[in-house]
Amino acid sequence: MSRKSILVVEDDRVVSRDIQLQLRNIGYDVAGAAVSGEQAIAMAASQKPDLVLMDIRLEGDMDGIQAATAIRERMRVPIVYLTAYADDETVRRAGESEPFGYLLKPFEETQLRAAIEMALYKHAAEKRLHESERRYATTLSSIGDAVIATDSAGLITFMNPVAEGLTKWKMAEAVGQPVVNIFRIINEDSRQTVEDPVAKVLRLGTIVGLANHTLLIAKDGTEIHIDDSGAPIIDDHGEISGAVLVFRDIGHRKQMDDALRQAQADLALVGRLTRLGELAASIAHEVNQPLTAIVSNAETCLRFLEQAKAAAERMSQNSHRAGEVVRSIRSLAGNAPDKFTEIDLNEVVMEVVGLLRGEIKRHGASVETSLTPAPSLVQGDRVQLQQVILNLVMNALEAMSAAAVSTRTISIGSHRPEDSEIELFVSDTGPGLGPVDGERVFDAMFTTKREGMGLGLSICRSIIEAHGGTIRADISHSEPGATFRFSLPLANGNLAK
Repeated sequence: MSRKSILVVEDDRVVSRDIQLQLRNIGYDVAGAAVSGEQAIAMAASQKPDLVLMDIRLEGDMDGIQAATAIRERMRVPIVYLTAYADDETVRRAGESEPFGYLLKPFEETQLRAAIEMALYKHAAEKRLHESERRYATTLSSIGDAVIATDSAGLITFMNPVAEGLTKWKMAEAVGQPVVNIFRIINEDSRQTVEDPVAKVLRLGTIVGLANHTLLIAKDGTEIHIDDSGAPIIDDHGEISGAVLVFRDIGHRKQMDDALRQAQADLALVGRLTRLGELAASIAHEVNQPLTAIVSNAETCLRFLEQAKAAAERMSQNSHRAGEVVRSIRSLAGNAPDKFTEIDLNEVVMEVVGLLRGEIKRHGASVETSLTPAPSLVQGDRVQLQQVILNLVMNALEAMSAAAVSTRTISIGSHRPEDSEIELFVSDTGPGLGPVDGERVFDAMFTTKREGMGLGLSICRSIIEAHGGTIRADISHSEPGATFRFSLPLANGNLAK
């Protein structure tokens, strides 16, 4: 272990030499000897001693206490006073400079050794504490959450930069203020003030969290959606000495949740509208036949019944008018988009899997994907293609849930059978489709479900065909499960890639 160096500050040269001799005798190096406060400050800065032995009465205008205070502020070197003065005023002033020892002259060598050893030990402990505090402050300043610490009275003692940014208060302004002045929170719906979490922590002595829909009112009036938690600070005696409040801005997360709910609502609306269109098309087809017969009979009346000509003409006109209305409904049910855009089919698959994550978990199922490594770009309507994949996945989930199967797995994959098209399949480990025609399952009103309407797969075929593609079901009577495949033409920019 290296020997500690000590700076001696003593204006009596004889006493100074005696102290230096004693220091060397007990195993210390002498960094230098000063006779004035000004000289002591300069030598402490240049020699950087481990400790300073400081006389209080010195030559010049600066006494030892003033010199010790300057050295402690600039270099944090421990100070031990060596003095013959112990009056109340001198002791009070010396104490304000935070010395590590106070030794009265004359003293024995053993007393000097003890005073120095205790001072060095206390300084090492203080240094470790300061390093720990710096690590603590650096950690709190660098984390992504906002942090506010208070004392046992709820007065702020610390704020990290994130807390400053959210509250719009600087720590220098906030320290010493009640936390309720800085951390102002209200309920988003009622606009009523929410109970101060720090007060609750100090009262209950437990970790607490905020309710949902809490708004932080910043210094400039900005309202920020937050969630938070508070925890008590426990001292060495098990008493609550303060609280720590950790909170974060959840505005972006709330926007994402709102967007997800809107996307789910949009998909549900598309499904309802598409089914309505299929139903309207079926009604139009059935109603058009009797209307055609009415027209034919009316025209016959016009040819053979002169006396009923006027009535028949009105009937014919009205029937033609009804036919035009039905044909308009039937055209609307075609649901062809005005303009397609370029879409990555792989992205559409992952979006649907994300939207149905909760349903997949609720059914106790899992999804495996094996998509083409390169983007699969097609021209189409993103929401309609999402609806096709969503229908196929939901059919698979319902089929597996309705049967006693040990493994519930949905596989979704894509590949390019030709350079000009992309094929995507959805298969499951359910009971399969049974002895049915693979084409009939796409007919409107055909269903194998007890409570089904028979429109889902018919809608899928309408959408895929409107996109210039084809869809089919793989029927196997020997293996469990069902597989549905559809193919779409690749966009021009994705050909032969």
